[in-house]
Amino acid sequence: MKKTILSLAVLAMLSGCAVMQSTGALDKTPEVTGQMANVKKEFDTIPSPMAGRPLSVAVYSFTDKTGQRRPQANIASLSTAVTQGAETFLIQALQNVGRGQWFDVVERVGIDNLTKERLIIRQMREAYEGKDAKPLLPMQFAGIIVEGGIVGYDQSTTSGGVGQRIFGIGKNTQWSTDTVTVSLRAVSVNTGKVLATVTVQKTILSSADSVSALKFFDAGTKAFEAEAGLTINEPGTYATKATIEMAVVELIKEGQRKGVWEFKPEVNPVMKAPAPAPVAQPVISSEIKVEEKQDVVVQPQTKSETKTETASGTAAKELEKLPKEAILKDAQFIYKEPNEKSQKTWQFKPNTQVSITGSEGDWVQVQDVEKRKGFVKKEVINKR
Repeated sequence: MKKTILSLAVLAMLSGCAVMQSTGALDKTPEVTGQMANVKKEFDTIPSPMAGRPLSVAVYSFTDKTGQRRPQANIASLSTAVTQGAETFLIQALQNVGRGQWFDVVERVGIDNLTKERLIIRQMREAYEGKDAKPLLPMQFAGIIVEGGIVGYDQSTTSGGVGQRIFGIGKNTQWSTDTVTVSLRAVSVNTGKVLATVTVQKTILSSADSVSALKFFDAGTKAFEAEAGLTINEPGTYATKATIEMAVVELIKEGQRKGVWEFKPEVNPVMKAPAPAPVAQPVISSEIKVEEKQDVVVQPQTKSETKTETASGTAAKELEKLPKEAILKDAQFIYKEPNEKSQKTWQFKPNTQVSITGSEGDWVQVQDVEKRKGFVKKEVINKR
């Protein structure tokens, strides 16, 4: 009798893996997964903007406005129910939507750190280079500000369970759903007008399955009890990220419906019919023409061409005699042509390292490490 009870208990626990997620309520999980798969596909394949270039947008903040705390039984939790860094998900979604063809995101969340670093760079350049310090490039401005936040987190919007027990052996399933709500809007920097607003919700599913066995034997004086279970909770951070991506897609659609921007029309490739193969025409013997042989006349070289070749050969020999690397003796102007009356294009500092790339009379063509080149006199250079 003992062996029979133990065998039934072990069989019930081993069969628990097969009966998990078997209730009708938990059958909704594949639907949620399929919905997110469709959203991910639309996130990548949404049509490109008609303008042909990304729109410059800024994100200053995207905060948790719910005030919800993470639920814990009989404990006052200080942890929040949703992430406090949702702006990172929003920036990533704006950069990646439509294969990165929709938005150029400029940094505004850490604008204080950015401006401080630019100030440090400017001060260091002025300290070492003086008034001739190279200025930083101007910061890019945004034409649209994307605002919003996580505006709702409703816990246990639906819950339930089902269980059964036969001769003290059975299974039990419980489930509950939470709902996260995200709001997103696009604001014109030029006018301050709200161009488009969307609100998106997503369900977060949690489920718990367990199997148990309770048996008495030896006239009720002894008992056997065993229990095993598994709880699955959909990550709230992943749900928030997926909701933000869905909101970005819906914001683009809403802007298109209101005429804020337009989609680039999809061009279907037109299949051209193959050209018919040419038909070979018979050749009549009377139409065949015999090519006449032409005498090849060798034109003698003129004196000017001979002089040019001689000059180029002489310049090549002079260039071979010069060093490939040199240093300027003093500060020198770099001329556009090998002539002091030509335009002065650059001024190199003393001891500037240059490469010699050409020679013409008393002049040599030099080039520095920044690819600036021109002509100087041979007498102003020293070998390295």
